[in-house]
Amino acid sequence: MQHTKSSAGNSGTAAEEYTGFTAEERAAMKEHAQGQKQAAARRGSRAEKEAAAEREVLAKIAAMSEADRVLAERIHAIVKATAPDLTPKLWYGMPAYARDGKVVCHFQSAQKFKSRYATLGFSDQAALDEGAMWPTAYALKELTAADEQRISALVKKAAG
Repeated sequence: MQHTKSSAGNSGTAAEEYTGFTAEERAAMKEHAQGQKQAAARRGSRAEKEAAAEREVLAKIAAMSEADRVLAERIHAIVKATAPDLTPKLWYGMPAYARDGKVVCHFQSAQKFKSRYATLGFSDQAALDEGAMWPTAYALKELTAADEQRISALVKKAAG
């Protein structure tokens, strides 16, 4: 039996009831848990662990649909060239780049959550602060040379 919760103050009609996480969100959480188990099971030097994590990221990118794969490959190359100190890792089944184990930025494919565009997102670990409000995610449909330069500048700033 599935329990549903309605928002405070509304009548709790079927259209307004909370039914839990979507199938895509549950799958992402399962991928994250599996990735954590795999990371914990790895033995070896830090360099070996980082190399294994990058192989996992590259394998995840290779498995994406063509449009997402092209974007993810470019983002990966930009991050590696701009901020080589960030370590690739899978984060909820998405390619991500971390400093000291904490995600700074990540790529979310359009296909993963059945969205019309992919996303380049930045966490609170990213040094992108600009006054009292700034963007933390960018929609991506394609990348021009100008877009790549902008992303490179964002990643460089985010990495500190």
